[in-house]
Amino acid sequence: MKQFLIHNKAHHKSLLLLAGPMILSNITVPLLGIVDTAVIGHLGSAHYLAGIALGSTVISILFWLAGFLRMSTTGLVAQAYGQNDVTQLAALLKRSLLLATLVALLLIALSPLIKHAIAYLSAANSAVLTQAYEYFSIRIFSAPAALCNLVLLGWMLGMHYGRGPFYLLLVTNITNIVLDIYFVVVLDWAVAGAAWASLIADYTALLFALLLVIKLAKKHTIELAVPHWFSIKKMANLLSLNRDIFIRSLILQLCFSFMTFYAARIGETTLAANAVLLNFLMLVSFALDGIAYATEAKVGHAKGQQSVRMIELWVKISVFWGMLFGLAYSLFFAAFGGYIITLLTNVPEVISSASYYLPWVIALPLLSMSCFLFDGVFVGLTRAKAMRNSMLLSASVGFFGVFLLFQQWGNNALWLAMSCFMLLRGVTLIVKYLQLKATKQLLD
Repeated sequence: MKQFLIHNKAHHKSLLLLAGPMILSNITVPLLGIVDTAVIGHLGSAHYLAGIALGSTVISILFWLAGFLRMSTTGLVAQAYGQNDVTQLAALLKRSLLLATLVALLLIALSPLIKHAIAYLSAANSAVLTQAYEYFSIRIFSAPAALCNLVLLGWMLGMHYGRGPFYLLLVTNITNIVLDIYFVVVLDWAVAGAAWASLIADYTALLFALLLVIKLAKKHTIELAVPHWFSIKKMANLLSLNRDIFIRSLILQLCFSFMTFYAARIGETTLAANAVLLNFLMLVSFALDGIAYATEAKVGHAKGQQSVRMIELWVKISVFWGMLFGLAYSLFFAAFGGYIITLLTNVPEVISSASYYLPWVIALPLLSMSCFLFDGVFVGLTRAKAMRNSMLLSASVGFFGVFLLFQQWGNNALWLAMSCFMLLRGVTLIVKYLQLKATKQLLD
């Protein structure tokens, strides 16, 4: 281990310099959720917290489903960057932004149908649904900004510009947090205040991200006004890659949304408790994603340079740091988890319920570490089909299969299913990576 660190010191430093800003900025994303939960959780009634949990979960599902926009952009741009193809870098940016805008407009057009689906799937009471509707009806109009921001973030990551996404996410989430506190606590806008804060922050971030990308393009002498960037064939290829990542994201969100909607059927206290605990998982996921994002860029760049040796080295380095972060989070949650719960809500029944299920959250960082990191590896390799197949197997067997076997355990069954799901995702991707390595197909 010591030899591994010493001999690859420069590469460890390179990965951490790219991942570090992402980790710091990503921590502000769950921090935003924590602030949302805290300000709403102290309004004195569980239906406020349950309502924003339901409404924000639906928005998260829709926007996370569009995560293929960032993933495909990062992988393709990293490979083009490795090939030093400046024309392709500009064309990829424009094609991806066009796709993001079209997807956002589609989501807005479908929003009335989505609102009906919220009531049908959750079976929540009228007080909870009223709050969920209010949040969703405002927040959905931030879709064009939020989805274009995914593309711009992915483009900067692919260009190994770690500070760009850091600045972008920091501006987004600090703006959101400040407005959240002002609208909800000072102006007493309740759930609507949290929604307006997020919408304003998304559009502020879009303007900022465009400025960052223009500056980065000038630095690398990339002419953004590249002609003939629109091509039916190129758009079809982009859609083909995005299709598999979309299916993968859809299944992932299906599992997470099932947790929320099934918890709503159990009761508003369970729904609110899970909303509190999912903030812990979000903290883990975004921290590990900092390493995974750097891995995407490094592996993609190495593939663009046709270097199998560097692909394998970046995988080893990312796994090493992922294990350290996973262990650190488990220890942190074990020591301070109960205290964090009391900071998030002062509703006694919610505190009691969340504390009971806390052990599941303590175990999850170690169980889920490999799935985040190897997602990054396969994004860099632009092997979306492998990611899709891994997700299909993990969801059908690891999540829904386990939940059906232990359904009588209620909310414990949900957390067991989530734990098995995250573990199996990592295992299946590791097996596929080793197969590609053994058959010398990493560069295909």
